[in-house]
Amino acid sequence: MNSFLSQSFAVIRMNLLSLPRRLWMSLAMIIASAVVVTILLAFLAMARGFEVTLKGAGSDDIAMFLRDGSAAELNSVLSKSQVDLIENAPGIAKDKTGVILSSELYVIVDGIKKTSQTAANIPLRGTSQTGIKMRQDFKLIKGRLFNTGTTEMIVGAGILRQFDGFELGKTIRFGKNKWQVVGVFSTGGNVFESELWSDYRVIQNLYNRGSSVQSIRAKLVEAGDIKQIKEYIKNDPRLNIDVETEADYFSAQGKSLNYMAIFGKVISSIMALGALAGALNTMYTSVADRSREIATLRTIGFSNSSAFVGTLFESLTLSALGGLLGALGAFLLFDGMSTSTLGGSFTQVVFSFELSQDLIVQGMKMALGIGLVSGFFPAWRAARMPVLTAFRTE
Repeated sequence: MNSFLSQSFAVIRMNLLSLPRRLWMSLAMIIASAVVVTILLAFLAMARGFEVTLKGAGSDDIAMFLRDGSAAELNSVLSKSQVDLIENAPGIAKDKTGVILSSELYVIVDGIKKTSQTAANIPLRGTSQTGIKMRQDFKLIKGRLFNTGTTEMIVGAGILRQFDGFELGKTIRFGKNKWQVVGVFSTGGNVFESELWSDYRVIQNLYNRGSSVQSIRAKLVEAGDIKQIKEYIKNDPRLNIDVETEADYFSAQGKSLNYMAIFGKVISSIMALGALAGALNTMYTSVADRSREIATLRTIGFSNSSAFVGTLFESLTLSALGGLLGALGAFLLFDGMSTSTLGGSFTQVVFSFELSQDLIVQGMKMALGIGLVSGFFPAWRAARMPVLTAFRTE
């Protein structure tokens, strides 16, 4: 065993020291692996950032009510009578003013993206002072809150990053209606920062919604406990309503961009096949370049296995370097980068790419997989190369 290890270390050292003779081909293998890893991590970081942005908006303390069968707020409609019935549901917390509940509207308006100068859908949310207080991590970072009964609005910090014309003090026109931006808010980077907020009664009037709303948020007495509410809804035929915790709602919404992660893995796998072809060529060239050294070691008693291990280690080393370079490139280019894409309600969600350690591990696994496959067959050739044939090739 000691003999095998010492022989393997000697072959590994010889292979690594000979890399300058094959500098450009080795660099090509490193760069090919790096590109594959960078592309993979870009897609994974995008999907992770979107998911985290949506999940961060949800709370187990809040129950969310939508019309039965509605996948998102945009598709939901709830009547005033249903809102009144929900106010009497068990399990909803109260304060000195009554039940802690917020009736809300969700209207699509246009904004101009800074990057492309094209129009994109963004949400104008009608809410109330109670609704604002129910948002975890809410912080007014500029200006003030909108006044009830006016066409004033506050703007999420994500909107300011991605869209033109929503700065504090601006007057904005949506159709025939003019709105005044009086404040800018943050909610800790979650999906609510991609919205505009104003008084829901004003939006009901301007958008001809009558007394209807699209969603209800209610503070729970016990976090996560909606059993009593579900039973209450089930026993009243007037309540064709679904209820779930806000955390569960946004968790489901966050999965809508999972296809990006799958797409990234497919694209990266296809690119990996191209990188694999180049890496195989590099490693076969490496074996041919060192044929005399391999033959000499075999002549003085080195085992076939040591030649195999040494060649495979070289391939894994080059691919690992490519993986590290790709991870560094992805970190510098994408981590924390702000962008926006369509969410579940066909409106833009502003989010940041998030490159976490587990994603980097996935990228390194991809790189090492390239190194393992591209190194195995050349290593097998090195291990089985006849000594006399090796000398003849020189």
